Amino acid sequence: MNNSNDFSLVLEIPAASPADTHRHFLNKLAVETDVADVRLDMQRGVGDFLLIDVRAAKAYDECHIPGAINLPHRLMNEETTASFSKDQVIVVYCWGPACNGGTRGAARLSGLGFKVKEMLGGIEYWRKEGNPVEGTLGEKAPLIG
Repeated sequence: MNNSNDFSLVLEIPAASPADTHRHFLNKLAVETDVADVRLDMQRGVGDFLLIDVRAAKAYDECHIPGAINLPHRLMNEETTASFSKDQVIVVYCWGPACNGGTRGAARLSGLGFKVKEMLGGIEYWRKEGNPVEGTLGEKAPLIG
């Protein structure tokens, strides 16, 4: 009889092959980016991407990343995205890791034919890393929505 101490939860499901693992992580990186990479590209003036804050207009007005436009994910459709280029990558963000608004926005935009990456960490981690913000409250805005 197996002792429960001999049973590994980590190894219960076998690990994927290195090739499958490599493909998985490349696919993950193809749809995600992070605060540090977005900020560095912005500082260097490289990375021709459109940055979209998918939160409600009030949250955007109070505090957002400089250069970001606001388009709440629930309002994304063919009409509201008609001016966007399908050749340009769109980076979306929301509040933070506990918010799936960025994921919802990325799903809607990709469903409309756009190339999209979600910025992990959202505005919360943008601010935690000391990056600049704009808005009526700016850095005084609450960190949560």
